[in-house]
Amino acid sequence: MTVHRLTGTTHRETHCFVCSPTNESGLRIPFDYDDVAKEVHARFSFGEGQSGAPTFVHGGIALAVLNEAMAWAVVSETGDFAVAASMTTDFRRPLRIGSGYSVRAAVLARDTGEVRAEAMITDDSARECTHAQARFRVLSAATAERLKARVARP
Repeated sequence: MTVHRLTGTTHRETHCFVCSPTNESGLRIPFDYDDVAKEVHARFSFGEGQSGAPTFVHGGIALAVLNEAMAWAVVSETGDFAVAASMTTDFRRPLRIGSGYSVRAAVLARDTGEVRAEAMITDDSARECTHAQARFRVLSAATAERLKARVARP
């Protein structure tokens, strides 16, 4: 297995709420890509700032983590920059503040201009808490270059 860290020094670094280590208000989740398993994964926990109902993680925060993991899977597997066009999610177990979790994501299929991916968050007992599938729209090379130039940092 060859694992590569995906955040911090890539040209895609953007001050992302989910993965950027420089976003003081963000989750700062460090994602890795396993090029043998062809999947993105990360371990993390949620703090009190991510709560919805007392002791539970806000559902929107869980969606952000799932979306980010799938986006990294798309970029890592295809080399294309893409944005989510649609996502369906099943919330199977509540996510709790302070508990440990893992997220895994992989590309399911690729068609012209579109990539489908899936992700799941599991707890420390390997029980699936959330499962998502999404359709990502691949951006043109010109659009990707314009976006990259806007967020480039010296």
